[in-house]
Amino acid sequence: MSEPLRVALVAEGPTERVVLEAALAGLLSHRSYILKQLQPEESLPFGAIGTGWVGVYRWCKQALARSGASLRHDILYQAHDLLLLQLDADVADETYANGGIQETVQDLPCSGPCPPPSASTDALRRVLLRWVGEPQPPPRTVLCTPSKSTDAWVVAALFPDDLAVQKGIECWPNPASRLPQQPVAQRINKRVEDYQARGDELCKAWPRLSRTLDEARRFDTELRAALGKQP
Repeated sequence: MSEPLRVALVAEGPTERVVLEAALAGLLSHRSYILKQLQPEESLPFGAIGTGWVGVYRWCKQALARSGASLRHDILYQAHDLLLLQLDADVADETYANGGIQETVQDLPCSGPCPPPSASTDALRRVLLRWVGEPQPPPRTVLCTPSKSTDAWVVAALFPDDLAVQKGIECWPNPASRLPQQPVAQRINKRVEDYQARGDELCKAWPRLSRTLDEARRFDTELRAALGKQP
């Protein structure tokens, strides 16, 4: 019996973890795994360096300082087989000043017209890689950039007939705003508890999401490629 796959996650917040864990469960249905959230830290209510995209930025800078030059040399890979780096596409509309960050390279905002989602996510991925000192995703590392947010995957998974899903949820400005618009009996809030309660549905919907949503498809493809290189 093979050892469980050790997966590390750097994400904007705890709800992102629930969604990505459901995606992993759908992808790794025949393989055991252990998911460890490095950012925000699981043992702290808001993480030592905060949550959101600013927390991801700070984690990346700490990793860069720890590794010396680039993420691929970080000691975290000694304890984990795979690293997932998540950043919602709406971060492409942000500025460093909005996050209280003094940054020499002003590569935010970097958003483009949507559709296609890739007009923003391709640029955002380059920004994220610069934060960790890499020109391309290093080995055993998968980027995840849901458009416009991870909540788009939740809405598309649970409410496929929703207006925003039909019109193109990946270009909907605030996907989470669709959650309270659902019928009362099905309505959920953007909370860890609500997402966890629908975790099985999120998992079962993953094959459909990876066929119909551009960024879900990219994450699925790149994760499968990374898994194919695992022993």
